[in-house]
Amino acid sequence: MKSPLRPGDPRSLGGYELLARLGEGGMGSVFLGRRADGALVAVKIIKPEYAHEEEFRGRFRSEVKRARQVPPFCTAAVLDADPEHRTPYLVVEYVDGPSLDEVVTGEGPLADSRLHSVAVGVATALTAIHGAGVIHRDLKPRNVLFALGGPKVIDFGIARALEVTSQHTHPDQMVGTVAYMAPERFDGVHRDITPAADVFAWGAVIAYAGTGRTPFRADSPVATAARILTQPPDLTGLTGPLADLVALALAKDPEERPTAHELLNLLLAQNTDPHALSHPPTLDPRLRQAAEAAQLSGRHASGGSRRPGLPVAEVPRRRRRRRTVVAVTAAATVLMAAAGLYSRNTGDVTATDPGVTVARAALPVPGAVRGPWVVDALDRRGQWRATTDAAGGRCSFEDGLVMTTTNFSLICPGTAETFAGDQSISADVTVGSADSCAEVRFRSAGDHAYWLDLCPRTVRIRHQGAVQTVTLGAVESTLFAPGQRRRVVLDVRGEVASVLVDGTAVLDAALTDPSLLAGKVAFGVGPADPAAIDVESRAVVANAEIRPIQDVTPSAAAVLPPFTDVRTGDTTSIVKVRAYHPQSRSVVVEPVLFMTGDEYCAAFRLESSADTPCEQAWLTEDSRMSITLPTSANPKLTSTFDDPERCADDPVAVGTCRIGATEFAERLGNGGLARVTTADGTVTALAEVYTP
Repeated sequence: MKSPLRPGDPRSLGGYELLARLGEGGMGSVFLGRRADGALVAVKIIKPEYAHEEEFRGRFRSEVKRARQVPPFCTAAVLDADPEHRTPYLVVEYVDGPSLDEVVTGEGPLADSRLHSVAVGVATALTAIHGAGVIHRDLKPRNVLFALGGPKVIDFGIARALEVTSQHTHPDQMVGTVAYMAPERFDGVHRDITPAADVFAWGAVIAYAGTGRTPFRADSPVATAARILTQPPDLTGLTGPLADLVALALAKDPEERPTAHELLNLLLAQNTDPHALSHPPTLDPRLRQAAEAAQLSGRHASGGSRRPGLPVAEVPRRRRRRRTVVAVTAAATVLMAAAGLYSRNTGDVTATDPGVTVARAALPVPGAVRGPWVVDALDRRGQWRATTDAAGGRCSFEDGLVMTTTNFSLICPGTAETFAGDQSISADVTVGSADSCAEVRFRSAGDHAYWLDLCPRTVRIRHQGAVQTVTLGAVESTLFAPGQRRRVVLDVRGEVASVLVDGTAVLDAALTDPSLLAGKVAFGVGPADPAAIDVESRAVVANAEIRPIQDVTPSAAAVLPPFTDVRTGDTTSIVKVRAYHPQSRSVVVEPVLFMTGDEYCAAFRLESSADTPCEQAWLTEDSRMSITLPTSANPKLTSTFDDPERCADDPVAVGTCRIGATEFAERLGNGGLARVTTADGTVTALAEVYTP
């Protein structure tokens, strides 16, 4: 669905005029564009935080090259790309039609020839994609669009550029939508992704198209993954040979699934064999032509989970019974960790010192943020967590993030966000002893990073390379005498890093590594003298804020409504719940604007028409700001329980039925919408928001 460009969106890129927004995904935003000859195209612009990473650019460059070799059989052709642009982009054929998800949601499940056409079209697309040596990795109803002559599959292959980039992929993260993921995607041992995973997704997509529900539907991602791994699919509503094909595609063992080419052969046989059905389904001639071209092209994958170059006779067959328990455990751990639910001992929880004044920027306005914005008091588990390493180093919470270690430097795991371009990192820092240095690692990517060392006698900035570490700037200072709490601001603008302590400029240093334009941020502690033995290092960091440095025009700030500042005062607003930690009495939220279509268009001064958001019931605008908030001892938690008629208020479906803390965390802890109520910055109630 098209919507107008927002404030801050580019108006042109690489010779393409950008006309409207088409959507937004994990890798970037998609725009409707127009070429110089007037033809309409879809332009996907990669998120800035990925654009600064050479590893991502390399993968993106490789995957684009391979995707351009996919023949246009029921796929949206890749037309152009510029991996070297400041913000890499991809240009594909514009398909002016609804997605399968929109059709099923608006009209109900498909049947007969229409369902068969979708099955043939998607199988045709997978045959073409796999034949070019590409794996889709994220096949789902939203990536199947209806066009004249039949469905077209979009977004194939490019997801791999993000999935295999080490800076974005962790043991607890994966690219894809859980309901359409094959069992092997959750296996903590087997990490190879093969064309068989796309075939499984085909089965789940067709089951959804024919029944209106996913075949392993459950109340949470963890439960869905467990059903995918252990339960047979629910295909109630599918009948005939198509139901048999879907069941075969949804086999737990990838070796037991047909290839996309075999699926296509079997589907087309239903139209030519007079004994297959009394009334064989009909196909649009254009769809049949594309399907037969893919069928006869000779370019198709010939194995299920076979690794490239492995002869057929040498392919080992996996025994799924032996691995089921291990796989279920791995899947639950992966998904719960990704949702922030994996519980660890967080130590003592105490309130932040009320006498401390936290210097922070105002909340952003829509269109002003080009990267993540992280706020965490660090007085409890939130976006950081308590840990103990093998050498006895410890990260715990007590009036801040307390970091202690002996002999070696310690880094405390925290936000996994990547910060690109100009950024500001601020925190309250206390050095614990004359032998300790508090450390801030920034623009960290792989084995390269910059370090800010805050020591009792020195403040310095270092560059860590693959071979050596070089001091870029240093100044003698006694600001960080043991026990002195200081407000530190590290501003990174272009190639210069500036350090301010309690508002006074202390140090500037030129940044020398042209490859480090973006990276992660972490806090740590280490010895003032690296050669010291058996000396404990200790430091405390509190009230951290990491944000992009961007100028907002006065006109934009005046016109656009701000997000609700949930950090202070008594508020009620709508947020995305990033994670909920009941034992630590904390919740990580992202403020959003939640408006009716009319309110949205009034706020953004958009004229109403059939193609604008004014016609939509509800819309959200994200702040990209994740905030860790304390909760009361027993906050009121309510949900809709998938039954808005019984458990929701009108006119907005806000949950009214009580729900337990663990269930709430599983249900909403990975981006679910909730109405949050705060009293003096403490969360007292969370209610699920249902948006049909």
